[in-house]
Amino acid sequence: MKELGEAINNSLSDSDEIAEVISRIKAGGYDVFLVLEATIGLNQREEQVVEKRSLKTPRAPADLQMTSQDVKFLKSLCISVDDVKKH
Repeated sequence: MKELGEAINNSLSDSDEIAEVISRIKAGGYDVFLVLEATIGLNQREEQVVEKRSLKTPRAPADLQMTSQDVKFLKSLCISVDDVKKH
């Protein structure tokens, strides 16, 4: 399971497309952090035992600051922004 989590993390880290999008976000004046959660189910064929584990890569929270226009846009997408500092 650990190896699978590392393989997923490495494939995302090596993605040119993700790196390009993150670069554009940073160019817009934002710091970026990414937290993904994957649930992986295992089913042993002989005993039909199912094991699920959640793989999370811990990241330090970012100090995200947004304008009132950013907040308005996110709320229009039904994204909660209650804990975000505005400036």
